[in-house]
Amino acid sequence: MNGSDLLSHGLLIAFVTVFIGGFLTSLTPCVYPLIPITVSLFGAREEDVSRVRAIGLAAAYVGGMGAMYAALGVFSALAGKSFGTQLADAWVVVPIAILFLAMAASMFGAFELSLPSSMQERLTKVGGKGPAGAFGMGLVGGIIAAPCTGPVLASILTYVATTHSVGLGASLLFTYALGMGILFFLIAAFAVSLPKSGAWMDAVKSVFGIFMIEAALYYLRPIVPALGHFASATPRGLWIAIGLTAAGAALGAIHLSFSYTTTAVRARKAIGVLLVVAGTWQGTLYFLTPRETHLVWGHDELAAVARAKAAHKPVLIDFFAEWCLPCKELDVRTFSKPEVAEELARFELAKVDCTADDDPDVIARKQRYDAKTLPAVILIDGEGNIKARVDKFIPPAQMLPLLKQIH
Repeated sequence: MNGSDLLSHGLLIAFVTVFIGGFLTSLTPCVYPLIPITVSLFGAREEDVSRVRAIGLAAAYVGGMGAMYAALGVFSALAGKSFGTQLADAWVVVPIAILFLAMAASMFGAFELSLPSSMQERLTKVGGKGPAGAFGMGLVGGIIAAPCTGPVLASILTYVATTHSVGLGASLLFTYALGMGILFFLIAAFAVSLPKSGAWMDAVKSVFGIFMIEAALYYLRPIVPALGHFASATPRGLWIAIGLTAAGAALGAIHLSFSYTTTAVRARKAIGVLLVVAGTWQGTLYFLTPRETHLVWGHDELAAVARAKAAHKPVLIDFFAEWCLPCKELDVRTFSKPEVAEELARFELAKVDCTADDDPDVIARKQRYDAKTLPAVILIDGEGNIKARVDKFIPPAQMLPLLKQIH
């Protein structure tokens, strides 16, 4: 796959985002207990250990972390259908949202999270000397950092679950581990001393706190429709998002701390966080909202097929769900493109909402067209015959040839 294909699929952005997320995670307090362990493991401060060997041990250590996270990615992709379906269940979504909000409160200093020291001590005894020992330590290193990695990992795993791609799941999570590993490579190569805790760490934690609030809102969106009422695909909506975010950051959402004693500073921080959350949420909705087209989508696929057959027109049926990110990508980045919309104008169009995947009517409609996964785009010719299926996000360049073959 060439660079343009990566960009058209949005994969490059996804990989860069999780890599940066991994690096930022490595700067949080939960990772600090690993530092003296890794310095000892790599022998970075011993004169008889070469820099090349230290970097090699660091590579084995990060490889262990990557193997553990990649396994999580594979499991999440394999369990994708059931996991995604549960994201439409309030009994599942609300506890997840509460967890993210609790983690956000922790990032803002409401309380501290860390594994018990006894558990940390037991985990540090895993492995031994040499590359094998470094790899074994890497396998458990992510567990020690779990209080900080958990929310970020949950977001990545949720995305992977909706893609149903084992390869993407493993590679994204391995990339996340590489992002975390940058710190350990630096330690191995230069025996660097970490900067002391201070305002910079509070800023990093504030960024994570805002990210976790956004994640909570995203998970709540399928069961709280009001959260999507501010969606706008117009440039005005994007400028509002940028303005709110910039105003909140300037007011102190990132650089101020709730640990200050003065009420005025805490109030500035709180208002700043609210503005940034509002701005970034507006921005999220902007990128999840399809651009305006003249296409008319029905919701009764049987009626659409009947009308099309009478007029000898082709039909496109789009099975989607609110929790399905590739479904939203198809709407925003494929169906909304002018060249695709122009071709779709000769089709009868129908959407089937599968957010409530256990609804008997939804199950029957999916079985009727053998739509086993989401997304599921069914292309039917003018005689009523199914001619093609799409079960993943594809860019306009791949969708157009398919559409042109259907008559």
